[in-house]
Amino acid sequence: MMMDPAHGMIGGEEADQHDMQKNNFADVGGNVQPQQEARRVNNDPRANKQQKSQQPRRDRRDVHGWVVLDKPIGMTSTQAVAVLKRLFNAKRAGHAGTLDPLASGGLPIALGEATKTVPFVMDGRKRYQFTVCWGEERDTDDIEGRATATSDQRPTREAIEALLPRFTGVIEQVPPRYSAIKVQGERAYDLARDGEIVELAPRPVEIHHLTLVDQPDSDRSVFEAECGKGTYVRALARDMGRILGTYGHICALRRTLVGPFGENDMIPLDQLEALCDRAASGEGSLADALMPVETALDDIPALAVTRADAARLHRGQAVLLRGRDAPTSSGTVYVTVAGRLLALAEVGNGEIIPKRVFNLTGLTASSGRNERN
Repeated sequence: MMMDPAHGMIGGEEADQHDMQKNNFADVGGNVQPQQEARRVNNDPRANKQQKSQQPRRDRRDVHGWVVLDKPIGMTSTQAVAVLKRLFNAKRAGHAGTLDPLASGGLPIALGEATKTVPFVMDGRKRYQFTVCWGEERDTDDIEGRATATSDQRPTREAIEALLPRFTGVIEQVPPRYSAIKVQGERAYDLARDGEIVELAPRPVEIHHLTLVDQPDSDRSVFEAECGKGTYVRALARDMGRILGTYGHICALRRTLVGPFGENDMIPLDQLEALCDRAASGEGSLADALMPVETALDDIPALAVTRADAARLHRGQAVLLRGRDAPTSSGTVYVTVAGRLLALAEVGNGEIIPKRVFNLTGLTASSGRNERN
């Protein structure tokens, strides 16, 4: 898994070939000129340059916080980031864990300084509800691929439930051929699309629980899985189908948990767009859609410091721990001053050493969002 928190180009656990496409969303400014005039301007570089300089341009602004998009089916994670960046007119944005286009559900999107906390969300647990269609294995291990093997057999509920313990705990899993894993410097999905035989090595992943939720008919089974970093749900469907002798692939997928973000935190795209429209007309605030940057740090201890110590940390200087209230433990903490996030730091050898300092000047989450629902 490769990631760049500052720019949001993040390859997550379920990354496949679709999410590497360039997004189709762009900001468009200026007035549309009549067709004849447009042709004349395009043939005159000086006039074209002058026209561009006269077009209104929206200056990007500082926006800091998390938005947990309930991503619709058909949208790539990269497109989702582009849409939210445009809606908030934000300078920086990135997502915490790719979600396949065929999947819906939680896609945490970090804006501004929240991008510095992306790794903590990426390392958290994920929960999925997914449907396996039996009888076909596909080259992408999902419904969008080409059938590579078929079977007339269908598994019974008893056979499926007896199999589940084999896929619980720490297991060895071979990632899908169509994945973002690099093979000798190239993405596996690029090699697979070019017709090359991609042999990926198995690697350990942890599945905390895997349950059979429903079996609407003999062709389909619905599961819920909670898993750790690096797990491919598509590979689960493939491997269960092979062992059951019936083959299988993912035909529906929804993510319901990513790190600290659950379904109660998700906001559908149409609701988000409506909120942005109301905010533009002065009837609301975009801050209402934001969750605080520190929401991603729920599992990390918080450490409050004085304003004098905060000034030193903000300059990148270490602070000595003093007094009986000084923490005795060591490790990563997030530092606050007067209830406001200041920095990520390491505590050890009697001092606080700042690692990432936050500058939360600009639009941040409203005070009401500081309390988790």
